[in-house]
Formats: sequence, structure tokens, C-alpha cells
Amino acid sequence: MKKKTRITLALAAVFSAPAFAQQQPTVEQKLQILQQEIDELKAQSQGGGVGQAAGQPAGASPSTVYGSPLDRSLGLRAGATSFVGYGEFNYNRPRQEDQPTKADLRRFVIGLNHRFDDRLTFHSELEVEHAVVSKDDGGELEVEQAWLNYRLTDRDTVNVKGGLFLIPLGILNETHEPPTYYGVERNEVETRIIPTTWRELGVGVHGAIAPGFRYDVGVTTGFDAGKIDDPTMGVRSGHQEGQNANAKDLAVYGALNYRAPGLLVGGGVFTGNTGQNGQTNAALKGVDARLMIWDVHAQYRIAGFDLQALYAAGKLGDTDKINAANAAAGTNVAVPKSMSGAYVQAAYHVYKQGNFDVAPFVRLERFDIRQEEGPAADQVQDDKLRNEQVRTIGVNFWVHPQVVLKADVQRFRNDKSLDRFDLGLGYMF
Repeated sequence: MKKKTRITLALAAVFSAPAFAQQQPTVEQKLQILQQEIDELKAQSQGGGVGQAAGQPAGASPSTVYGSPLDRSLGLRAGATSFVGYGEFNYNRPRQEDQPTKADLRRFVIGLNHRFDDRLTFHSELEVEHAVVSKDDGGELEVEQAWLNYRLTDRDTVNVKGGLFLIPLGILNETHEPPTYYGVERNEVETRIIPTTWRELGVGVHGAIAPGFRYDVGVTTGFDAGKIDDPTMGVRSGHQEGQNANAKDLAVYGALNYRAPGLLVGGGVFTGNTGQNGQTNAALKGVDARLMIWDVHAQYRIAGFDLQALYAAGKLGDTDKINAANAAAGTNVAVPKSMSGAYVQAAYHVYKQGNFDVAPFVRLERFDIRQEEGPAADQVQDDKLRNEQVRTIGVNFWVHPQVVLKADVQRFRNDKSLDRFDLGLGYMF
């Protein structure tokens, strides 16, 4: 009751503040303190567990859906450890009969969080993809996250983190558990343009700077242009994932997000050279090959509606030199010179009773990946990369806030071989 009373009083103070409060610094400071106390009390009341799923009532936001590992450790007592996890089972049936139909245990993830004391915590996730890991199978075992966080200030204004952590770009990259997003497959824009799930080794500083505003900045490992071998997926294959990462060239990132009840607005940027002084391909020695990826995004939930939009773009420099280096190495791959993509998505919760929640949705996407023009590019350029559009119509059915059934139909404007019907089952805890 004491916690509820404090939350009630704090909310009353926030919503009864006069419109001219922004002109009175002392009131603004008080509001900030109250908001931070509310956030802390919410985290404590959740006990380090799962918050609301994406299908929960209006007002939920990605920060309270499942939460980052940092969010899920706030309720732990000093010396305590918690286990978390998520997974998904997918069925994909292509529209064209000559394409293979697949059933896949796409991901199985288990992680743990540990609180050393009031300020120092550890966060990790270990992922198995496609059920089997061996030299003869397509599965993969990988550490998705492993990082330490130290809270320098009592009010959560400054935290320092270090290790392998997720880059704060887009919506999906940091919040990608199956019950938290719509559709069986992750959206194309946040897979090809923002290479979700995207993590880097590095150090960062993050925290709250004003009511609703959070920042995240840092220095990390970057991409390796010599490893890019699939231009249809943008620069995704140049992502090093903390695996003996070539680190001659580092990168910097920054993100700023604003959250209020039912609302998320934000953006981020990541940039750094990718030549890595020729550590992968000697012909790239001395080549900068600077990469920049950025995004802006928004999400709004009200009266059963869940609306979401995102735009992301990237540019890779010195692509002519990278292509020449690839040709000299005998790999005729023309890397992307520029890439961009956007989507809009709308869902409506038509039925909610107890744990049951049904939400049909529609998503429209468009992405464009352009390669360097020239002889090398002409041999591998695929027009299907240009101005591809994707329509996804489906439904999410939560049988529990942490367990979801999904079904959708996807149609691609250019590459009809990707048209398909999907079924999925996902969970998190």
C-alpha cells in the first residue's frame, strides 16, 4: 500500500502541474525527481520479471513490454541471480510451389542477470538458432549479450556499461522477443537496413536526462568491409558480433528516446570506418570505407490501436575500392553503396478477456539497396534490391502476456519467390 500511495501522489503531482511549469526550474526539477521515483517503484513492483506484452492495454511502451536486461535486474536483491529466456517456432509456406516449405525452431535463448550490489549488475543471453549446432548443419550458437552496468548516480542519470551489448537503433533491435512485435518474421527494414539483432563490443554511457528522455552514447567495435558478402542484406554480413572482431577501426553511436504513456519517439546514429586496415583483405589497407547508419522511429498506443513507423538509412564510403579489393581476392561481390527503408504498421486489439488478447495488424514496408555502379557491380547487381515493397497482413493472439500465436501472409512486389504464409509460436519469461 505504501508503494501504491507514493505512486498515486507522484502521479497526482505530475498531472496537476500547471502548464507554465516549464518556466519554473524548481518545479521542473521536482517533476523529474517524481518521475524517476515512479520508474524505480514500477521496476521494484515488477520484481525483475516481465512487464506488459505488446498486446497489453494502451499506454504500454517498449520500455515496459519486456524490458532490457537492465530493466529486468532492477528488482533483484544484492547477490541475487535471475534467469530469463525467449524462443520461437516458425512455419513458412511459400506461395510458389517450387520454393521449399520449412518448419524451424528459429531461436532458443536463455540468459541470466546478476546484481552484485545496488549499483553493479551483469546481463547476458545465449542463443541457439535452428535447433542444431554442428559443422554439417545450419544452426548457430552465439552469445547475444554479455555486459556489465554500473550506476554512477542515484537518480539513474549516468550509467556506464561495458561488454557485448545491443546497439540502440530502431525499435526491434533492443526489444525483439516474439510476444513484443507483430508478425511471424521480423520486419525487413529492421533486418536488412538495421541488422537486427545487432550487438557490438564496447563501452557506453546511458541514463535519464529529463522526464521521459533517455540517452545512450558510446564507442564500440565496427563493421569489416572485407567480410560483406551478401548485398541483398545490406551490410549485415560485415557485422562482427564480438567474434575475434577486427578492431583497428572503431565506431561511435548515439541515441535519444522520449517515452510517455502510450508514446515512444526517438532516433539514433552509428558511424565508423570499416576498412580495418586490411586485416581481412590486404587490399583494403589504408581504405577508410566509412559507414553511417541512422534511424528515426515512433510508436503510439491509444484506445486499442497500436501504431508504429520507422525510417532508417545507411551509406558506405569507398565502395569502388572495396569492390576492387573483392575482385583482387577473387570474390566478385559489389557491396552496397547506400541503403534505406521505411515501414508503417497498424494493429487493433479487437478482443481482450483475461490473458487472451487478439490483434489483427497490417504492415507496409519499402527498402532500397543500391550498389556501386561499374563493371564489378554490373555483374552482380540485382534489380530486386531496388525499391522492394512488402505487404504483411496477419494477427497476433496472446494466450498469455508472455506467449503468443501468430499468423500472417506476406507479398513482395518484385521478388515473388518470397511470397509466403507464416505461422509462429513465441514465448518469453
